[in-house]
Amino acid sequence: MKIGITFDLKTAGPVDGHAPDDLQEEFDSPHTIEAIAAALRGLGHRVVLLGDNEEFLRKVLDDPPDFVFNFAEGTGVSRSREARVPAVLEMLGIPFTGSDPLTMAVTLDKDCAKKLVAATGVAVAWGIVVGPDQDPLERLKPATLPFPVVVKPVWEGSSKGIRKNCFVKTPNDLPGIVESLRRDHRQPIMIEPYLPGDELTVGIYGNSPPRILGVMKVSPKQKTDHFIYSLEIKRDYRRLVDYECPAKLRPRHLELVERAALDAYWALGCRDVARVDFRLDEHGTPHFLEVNPLPGLNPDDSDLVIMANLVGWSYSRLIETIVNAALERYGLK
Repeated sequence: MKIGITFDLKTAGPVDGHAPDDLQEEFDSPHTIEAIAAALRGLGHRVVLLGDNEEFLRKVLDDPPDFVFNFAEGTGVSRSREARVPAVLEMLGIPFTGSDPLTMAVTLDKDCAKKLVAATGVAVAWGIVVGPDQDPLERLKPATLPFPVVVKPVWEGSSKGIRKNCFVKTPNDLPGIVESLRRDHRQPIMIEPYLPGDELTVGIYGNSPPRILGVMKVSPKQKTDHFIYSLEIKRDYRRLVDYECPAKLRPRHLELVERAALDAYWALGCRDVARVDFRLDEHGTPHFLEVNPLPGLNPDDSDLVIMANLVGWSYSRLIETIVNAALERYGLK
């Protein structure tokens, strides 16, 4: 089978001198693209690289593949940017891995995703969304949101915009960080309560039924009163954090996390693979933060790959599982 890979490739540096240093954080290196391609070749497929944007459109129209391994994040700041490639593939009738355009758009918007997940009864980390012309302190007045809080862009992935200074202790510090994020990311900003419990991420694969790959706890190597899984930490993860999978939780708490993750996966229409993030509160209740239907697949340092390794899966098995889930869904396997 001829399989095309869609992706966005990191360039050597930022687009301009005024761009934030995390502008291309979601994009991938040639190392990751080649790792996926090698895994697909190892399964006996012929691989073509499709890229994204105009290059993708030209290639998929001139010489369409039989199937697409979709890994394209989309450029720019549109909250529907992850939906573009799936929408084109749907229109052309080309089967592909991963979720459909609606799910890709909904899940990138953290506020929208929380509303849909909450409808299933899953606890969510409710936040306040601050628009382009709104005063964050005015937006907080009618709410009972206690400090400290965590501030983040509403529709970004890969921890873009979530830096150490996004943990805000007092109202006086809030306007400055909100304005900085607005300038860098050009979108609404979310203010969430800080939850003091464990940081958890849940890997899910498959469709009928979806299954839990693992529940992984992310903990700081040096004990701290307030831990957030910021971009600085992700870039220096070997030195700063420990990953534990399976997470050593009380059986009841583990059951609650797994159930909540599967409910979120279903509520948002995820397909084939996703990673769902939670934060526990002081009572051990998991609160939904977000879901990533395009989880990173860097063979060295992506959370889903680390999780797979900790439960005994090889990289090739992870890629094969994603492909097989999609093929079965299309009735092609």
